[in-house]
Amino acid sequence: MDIKETIANVRQWGLDKGITGAGGSGTLLGQLSKSQEELTETRDAAVLFVDSGKVMHLEELADGIGDCTVTLILAAYLAGLKFEYCLEAAYNEIKNRTGRMIDGQFVKDEGRAE
Repeated sequence: MDIKETIANVRQWGLDKGITGAGGSGTLLGQLSKSQEELTETRDAAVLFVDSGKVMHLEELADGIGDCTVTLILAAYLAGLKFEYCLEAAYNEIKNRTGRMIDGQFVKDEGRAE
């Protein structure tokens, strides 16, 4: 299955579960709260993944990253946006960004408008 088909399936799942759509009761802020919850669970899985020498907990990490993505796809939908548009906009914002790695994180150069 390609990414476009997967995104379409996630959108349909959101409709089927009553999160999105005309009869849906999901809200943008509620969905973003769910995103935060999933991100915390993903970070916890990442800690276990790193601590285990990357031998164990790979599936939990993959599930967490996927869950975060699902919640963001539905948040975009609830905001009237397409996830693909949001991702492309973010990429266009960062694609020429300069910076450096500090303590395992990319830190953009100061003084840039981006």
